[in-house]
Amino acid sequence: MVAPAVPEITEEVIHEAIDARTESLIALRELGPPDLVHLLKQPLRNPTKQIGVYHHVTGVDASSSASLAAYVNTLTYKEFGQGATAKTVEGTYCCYNAFSRVDMRVHAPFPGSVESYCIDERGEKRKATDELWLETYLCSVLRAYSYADDGSGDTIKKIMGVRRFNPVTSTETEHRFLSSAEQLFFRGWQLGSDAVVQVPNAVSNHLTTGILKYFHTTGRYASGINLFEKLRSQNVEVASLLAKVLFMGNEEVEGVRVLHEALKEHPMDYVMLDTQAEFLLKKAEIAATPEQKEERLRMALGCADRSTIAAPSEFGTWARLAQVYVAMEDWENALTILNSCPMFTYQDKDAPIMPEPKDVLLPTLPETRLDEIDSEPESRYLEQVDPNLLNLRASAYRGTFKQAYGILTEMTAKIGWDQLLKIRSNVFVMEDEYRSEKQETVQQAYPAKRNASTDALRGTPDPATNGDASDGEGEEDAEKDNDTLKEADSASMAPTLVANGKAADLERPSSAMDPEEVKKDGENGDIDEHFSRLNNKRLCERWLDSLFMVLYEDLRVYTIWRTQMAQYRAQSMQYKKSAEEWEILGSLAERLQHIDEAVEAYRACLSLRFSPKALTGILRVFEKNKNTRETIAATIRLVTWQYRWYSEFSPELLHTVRMLIEDEGAVKVRSIVQATSLPQNVLDLTHHYAALCATFRSSGTDG
Repeated sequence: MVAPAVPEITEEVIHEAIDARTESLIALRELGPPDLVHLLKQPLRNPTKQIGVYHHVTGVDASSSASLAAYVNTLTYKEFGQGATAKTVEGTYCCYNAFSRVDMRVHAPFPGSVESYCIDERGEKRKATDELWLETYLCSVLRAYSYADDGSGDTIKKIMGVRRFNPVTSTETEHRFLSSAEQLFFRGWQLGSDAVVQVPNAVSNHLTTGILKYFHTTGRYASGINLFEKLRSQNVEVASLLAKVLFMGNEEVEGVRVLHEALKEHPMDYVMLDTQAEFLLKKAEIAATPEQKEERLRMALGCADRSTIAAPSEFGTWARLAQVYVAMEDWENALTILNSCPMFTYQDKDAPIMPEPKDVLLPTLPETRLDEIDSEPESRYLEQVDPNLLNLRASAYRGTFKQAYGILTEMTAKIGWDQLLKIRSNVFVMEDEYRSEKQETVQQAYPAKRNASTDALRGTPDPATNGDASDGEGEEDAEKDNDTLKEADSASMAPTLVANGKAADLERPSSAMDPEEVKKDGENGDIDEHFSRLNNKRLCERWLDSLFMVLYEDLRVYTIWRTQMAQYRAQSMQYKKSAEEWEILGSLAERLQHIDEAVEAYRACLSLRFSPKALTGILRVFEKNKNTRETIAATIRLVTWQYRWYSEFSPELLHTVRMLIEDEGAVKVRSIVQATSLPQNVLDLTHHYAALCATFRSSGTDG
């Protein structure tokens, strides 16, 4: 298998990339940025001059200085082929160790001996020990999985010129990975956790997330069960991870038994309770009878409710409880619980902060040549995009806000926007009714004064356990929405929207009462005890009020699009949009859980130019519907696009190939791939993924 091409970013000042990396070490909070490879080159025609070039990489074996030096060595050999204009005189490889918060570095002059050392957060040089290399290796594998692209290209486009390799390509490298994970397992909390986890612990952190993703991708469940069985003997909390792998491997009875036994010892372990609730929710979805579904949801409700008591400050427990209420169609409780979710400001993955480069070279290998893919960048450059589509804020949501928005859109898809607004006004104190009640109370001029937050609005969740949206995206969105609501009477935001002369009815959400203002009124003594109608209502958190406005924006644009489409079809006219606009509309429809409309938009996008995002959106539907040939055709193109941009490894695409082989058998999958009318060099890239499945002896492979 040929390695991806090597991108080259040329420095303005020699070594400034390494200096910039050193300066950024103190600010790193996650697993660290991709590895940095810096080369010092000497033009053949001008030996006195030196040029600094670099690129980033993930998935290279970082178990020792020798393995990193070997990678640098492979780059120097590329220089002496046909057309070589410079030779490499030295190379430096930088790989971040997130356990000890040091940057491991290997300096390899040519010729000369290799030097390895590490740089701490203060920029001071320290000795590289075996323990540090063990930590660095594990961090490297976790980064390769965490920072890999899902096929859509979103991750690839974030950082320019990153080579991505598969860190575990055989049962031997798997053994090394799991052995290092076992040794460092109970220090995993030091690495931090996903954005939806407030406090990392032994079983919720970047290490456990990476291990579970590995087993999900490769299907090596027996290795996972073996690992977590050993670790459970040291800490019973690991039972939740063991159960998850058992569920992945369809050993559900054993998984339930493991959780049952562990919860006897730790009845308030929130991760185990949440794992039970998640399992019961999935079983309820496939229940044979309504009675069976109701029973499973009732059990899921008990587990989810108990997990919020065990971990009241964790978003995941409250979100799971809200999902259970949605499945039970208890809409008022679902909205109430959603309002109780603690929200966290999204912490993105560490990315390299580099100075402006002097030059950028992004070469293409002949093996990745495919006309429809090669034409993508040029086509995109010429496209026009409607500003209304670019300004949809929901597309930028990440972490807790994205998950909460997903629950809200699920409710909307099931009961409709109008019904959701009615439930909202039943559950929360709305601004107009609060003002009206306040005015009546002031006019009656009762002498008794009480605090609204503890009396007149009984049952409002305590702010300390109800999230703090005082910073980050929740606060910003709330401020934007306040401005939007003030202008709500303008024609553009009127309750009845007009698209091409035809009305599209969509009620604009009225504003919920700002909790801060209610508190101020209570402190000032402006609220009386006679707020009878509001006694059983809650204050809506500002972030949730903001989500309603963002959802309204999504629905407004979606409604106009569908109305216009219907009008054009009625008149037998073609509805024209640019590829970028179709891609955004597909994403919008997918966000609102209108899958058929999303596929329609994505197909329209692909008819104009290649789009990995659109093709990934369609691939998800192909997989769900078991459309084997369409799934394979989409996978081949996505694998090729990934490889074109220096990524030979995508866990999601590897998982797709593995599931195809599991369902259809390796021989049939290989035959369908080979029968595709695409160049052989392109087909070989997908055959490489299938070969990995054979190496791991996945279900459906030969032998």
